[in-house]
Amino acid sequence: MKKLSCSGRVHPFFLLIIIVLVSIPMGFYGMYLYIAPSLPEMTTLKKAPLLKPLQVYSTDNQLIAEYGGKLSVPVEYNQIPEKFIYAFLAAEDSAFFEHSGISFKGLGRAVSEAVTGSNVQTGGSTITMQVAKNYYLSPERTLRRKLTEIFLARKIEQNLSKEEILTLYVNKIFLGKNAYGIAAAAKIYYNKSLEELSIAQMAMIAGLPKAPSRYNPVVNPERALERRNWILGRMLQLGYINQNEYQGGIAEPINLDMPDRSISNIHPYVGEMVRAELVKKFGKQAVDSGYKVYTTIDSKRQAYAEQAVQNGLEAYDRRHGWRGAEAHDQPLSDFRAFANTYPAQVTKVLNNSFEALMQDGSTVTVPWSGMSWARPYRNANSVGAAPNRAAQIVKVNDIVRLRPNQNKSSWSLVQVPKVQGQLIAINPNNGAIEAIVGGYNFYQSTFNRALQGWRQPGSIIKPFVYAMALERGMTPHTMLNDSPITIGKWSPRNSDGRYLGMIPLRRALYLSRNTVSVRLLQTVGLDRTRQLFMDFGLQEDQIPRNYTIALGTPQVLPVQMATGYATFANGGYRVQPHFIQRIEDAYGKTIYQANPEYACIACISEDEKNPETAEVKTPDDEVIEVTNQSIQTADAAPANKIERSQYRQAQRILKSSSAYDMANILRDVIQYGTGRAALRIGRNDIGGKTGTTNDAKDAWFAGFNGKLVTISWVGFDQPTTLGRREYGGVAALPIWTEFMGKALQGTPEAWVSLDRKGNQLSRDSASNDSMGQELQQRYRSSPPLARPLYRPAPAPVAPAPQHDFDDLPGEEILIPDEATPPPMQPQPQQPAQPQQPAQNQQQNSRPDAIENLIDEVL
Repeated sequence: MKKLSCSGRVHPFFLLIIIVLVSIPMGFYGMYLYIAPSLPEMTTLKKAPLLKPLQVYSTDNQLIAEYGGKLSVPVEYNQIPEKFIYAFLAAEDSAFFEHSGISFKGLGRAVSEAVTGSNVQTGGSTITMQVAKNYYLSPERTLRRKLTEIFLARKIEQNLSKEEILTLYVNKIFLGKNAYGIAAAAKIYYNKSLEELSIAQMAMIAGLPKAPSRYNPVVNPERALERRNWILGRMLQLGYINQNEYQGGIAEPINLDMPDRSISNIHPYVGEMVRAELVKKFGKQAVDSGYKVYTTIDSKRQAYAEQAVQNGLEAYDRRHGWRGAEAHDQPLSDFRAFANTYPAQVTKVLNNSFEALMQDGSTVTVPWSGMSWARPYRNANSVGAAPNRAAQIVKVNDIVRLRPNQNKSSWSLVQVPKVQGQLIAINPNNGAIEAIVGGYNFYQSTFNRALQGWRQPGSIIKPFVYAMALERGMTPHTMLNDSPITIGKWSPRNSDGRYLGMIPLRRALYLSRNTVSVRLLQTVGLDRTRQLFMDFGLQEDQIPRNYTIALGTPQVLPVQMATGYATFANGGYRVQPHFIQRIEDAYGKTIYQANPEYACIACISEDEKNPETAEVKTPDDEVIEVTNQSIQTADAAPANKIERSQYRQAQRILKSSSAYDMANILRDVIQYGTGRAALRIGRNDIGGKTGTTNDAKDAWFAGFNGKLVTISWVGFDQPTTLGRREYGGVAALPIWTEFMGKALQGTPEAWVSLDRKGNQLSRDSASNDSMGQELQQRYRSSPPLARPLYRPAPAPVAPAPQHDFDDLPGEEILIPDEATPPPMQPQPQQPAQPQQPAQNQQQNSRPDAIENLIDEVL
């Protein structure tokens, strides 16, 4: 047998090459089989999403808040200028229309440029691969992600045309300065539409995808210019432009023209309320959705409300003295200016003035007149002696706050209050929130106390109890017993320690007699009253099952109290608070329209019937309008008008006579009772009730006229005493008075009307069918809880009876008893009062401490 020669064998080196050449495609194919099932479907690639800030408007069409800075305005392929397409091909992928999604030539060129250290690298990814990465993949740099990008690019090429792929690319690519896509970049950098751009400007934008921060003309103009000129050279080399166009392009300066896109947030409590609601409803993408939210907020009244809360809390704070510097020897840059107060560092203290360094580097002098108020704080009930020199107030390196006068020619020392407050105002006809302030300042505390702050209401809840008495057949002239009472271990007393004997119901309420309120609750029934509380908008699990609720022990939100008082203002109807009127998408199509229930449909104003689209246009609106004018559909125009037959009638929860009588009694509170300081507004169509909880931890005023209901509250976030003289009429009423005085200025008087036919409740008209029988099993069907949503919350479940005295407190629940109620003024048509005991007559002759205090403070 003949042996094989060595020349007949395969050399091991060549065998290794063969194995490698066979293994690479096999491994590549194996990786494809492994990754292919996880590749996404192509259906979501058909249209690029629009990115645009969420905008919040007031009911009078003022832009009051804006969230999200991203801008992306999708365009169609036929809207892209030809030279712009050439610029991107020259910069990113000149063989785009020839390859099948992967360019090995481009990968080789990228490796070559990386080795040579070129500053104008084109990159190895094709445009198709970049589409795959931008739409589906993360920016991580791993082998699996790169292989996925390649496989996905092939799938995209198989499912979409080259024109569709390029359109997706230019709409999605990030181009710096929050611009996504070429239309957004044209507007942000040059304030132009696509067709208005020059060739040089197109080349500048086409150079950004490689490294938007490195080649950005705003932050790195020299590098940006170098890359722009390189792209122009590539366009000339590839025959996309001629020599003259090239020479003109490189000679053109950058010429940026960037419109102001700074985020506006004029009323941050309102803006955050809307932003949180939309994120809850639509997810985080709502911030960049381009939605326009038209709220029920009146911009003027909102400004009045914010100023009233600020002034009222600062007035309380000054009454209680100077607590000292905000900080000492800390960086001034750590502090933020807000509420027209500016942080400053004390640099020099003189006898009757001091100098301070501002954050802008300037130095200001605070004279004695701007700091002489600063008596030292001791506790909630006392302050120290008045200072006589500046060194008693500040020292060098203190961080303090200063406030300028109107022309900034003089500065004064201020401090940020620790006490907090809120104000909420709603339209009693439909529950629309017209103004809302959640605290002293949003940038001090973002917590919205109007919607989130659970507190005890004190005496402002008493009208709800008295309303139940009117429903049960009593009248304002029914005589009630104001004398000591004991229930188990609990012996409630009046705040002044006096008892007036038999007095009319009307007088008992405006004098806020505690013992009468408890007796009334005993008479009308605890379960019935708790049910009525829920009808007014309170939450069942926050209402104790005992008689202390007559004095304000439930936990309530200010928005719930506003809802309850709206029932008195509108003649007995329960309205649902809401703050969103309608929502439009980025193309102007209405995707939500509020349809609230109305107490009086015939009273709806023309403005409410025909809401107008905002006339304010932002730079972002203009680019959308210009870019998309050829692709808007016919259904983009919102249908805002609602026919009268579509208005919904609110549910009646009080007889018209009960609401009318209660409104008039509450008007007496201002005429004769603890709310007399509100008379300075100079109107006869206002009523309300003061409220002060135990140890003056909460101070309230709830008031209204026929068109507006407003609730003000003052207290500390961690409940502690405001001070023994800080009643509702002292701490909260000035806030209400300042706001209502401005809000109602120039409006005609409006008061509650009596509907002679409005004495039948929903429960009375229930039929004998299964639904009617179910309603009759309960005292009254409950409207939704009073929560400020644009969708009503679910109704609470029916109350379960329990023992009335299980959780009665062992101690008395009292309002601080330092002052006496106001003296009675003679009323015509008032029944004669029984003779008071001699000791009461003697006490009646004492000065009215509350009246004197209010006059002194206000």
